[in-house]
Amino acid sequence: MADRKSASDETVVIKKYANRRLYNTASSAYVTLDDLARMVREGVDFVVYDARTNEDLTRQILTQIIFEEESRGEALLPVQFLRQLIGFYGGQMQGVLPGYLEMSLDNFSRQQEQIRSQFTKAFGATPGAGLLDEMARRNMALFSEAMKMWPGFAAGAPRPEEPPKAAAGGDDALAEMRRQMDEMRARLDKLSKP
Repeated sequence: MADRKSASDETVVIKKYANRRLYNTASSAYVTLDDLARMVREGVDFVVYDARTNEDLTRQILTQIIFEEESRGEALLPVQFLRQLIGFYGGQMQGVLPGYLEMSLDNFSRQQEQIRSQFTKAFGATPGAGLLDEMARRNMALFSEAMKMWPGFAAGAPRPEEPPKAAAGGDDALAEMRRQMDEMRARLDKLSKP
């Protein structure tokens, strides 16, 4: 695919024109926000510049991609999180929060990769039969400890709990994982309501 980084790992430049069209200079083709979202998922590094002023628009375009993804139905960001995030704008923690969020997401990504790696090594292991429970317990503990650092988050942070043991059968483990996800959604919904 022409959108991918070149052998020299150069950043792809996207130009945004006055007619709101986005032009990928690496592939010499117009692209959409969906194309840019796909590039992000594929690990392609890109920057977006205004074609006329050469202003860096990367942050605005990435935010627009998030908005588009959120408006399609399956929301990733809970309402309470968005409210708290907006509350940090203009405050004392505005300078610290971006680094904290980036570090948290990097840690989360590394843990997900460890899970995939452990499943691969333990060929035949049933997903959710212990590894996911342990990772969920560890993530909740880390999350709770991290949220204690932020006064606005501490009151609403969920407490780490001992998740129920998943059954050994594949269907039972999948049902247990779905049940746990439903519980997490219910908790997030509860936190997002005033």
